[in-house]
Amino acid sequence: MKTSLTPVDAPSIRSRPVYAVLESRPASLHLIVADGEGADAVVEMLDKANDRSGMLAAAHVMYTPGPDGADHGAALEAIGAAQFFRAPTIPSLLPRLQRVLLDAHMGTQFYLAGTEGLIGQAEREIMNTGFPHVAIQKEHRGSTVRRVQCVHCKGITENVATDPFKCSHCGLNLFVRDHYSRRIAAFQGVNIDAEDPGKVPESVVRFK
Repeated sequence: MKTSLTPVDAPSIRSRPVYAVLESRPASLHLIVADGEGADAVVEMLDKANDRSGMLAAAHVMYTPGPDGADHGAALEAIGAAQFFRAPTIPSLLPRLQRVLLDAHMGTQFYLAGTEGLIGQAEREIMNTGFPHVAIQKEHRGSTVRRVQCVHCKGITENVATDPFKCSHCGLNLFVRDHYSRRIAAFQGVNIDAEDPGKVPESVVRFK
């Protein structure tokens, strides 16, 4: 399922992440992080690369299945990158990314592909090390479920599909806003029945 948001069709809210199509760029290290169907975006980028063999020789690929179970890791591993690491979940992938970032230097290019949860958390780790935002490319593929922080208790609920939904930490009924924080890599959830407790609209599936 290809669901990339391009700068042309991205929502107008300024904090909302904007995605494009991955493109190969000259670099001393190509650090590629993907989940689920993001693997397809990486394979397609490499198919169009001018120096595919050179890029693969300097590529470190990290992959985890998507939150909906989509697993395209075999195709990504088969491209023959110099290093390939597979993790069962995003939380178990991030420590590997953090270790690799310790040895990364200016001239590294970053390619993030897959769900917004994966992209946001990987981008946060990269920017925390001081790499410029322009060195990070992002392509959204696959599931649209969201990582949401409750603005009231600050708890984060992963893989939110419905709106409104109950905070997994404090139990408040939350409306999922499009406002996004790069610092915490999450959208914001706001109490929907604060002024009229118990009056909550029917929950509908907005993110799949």
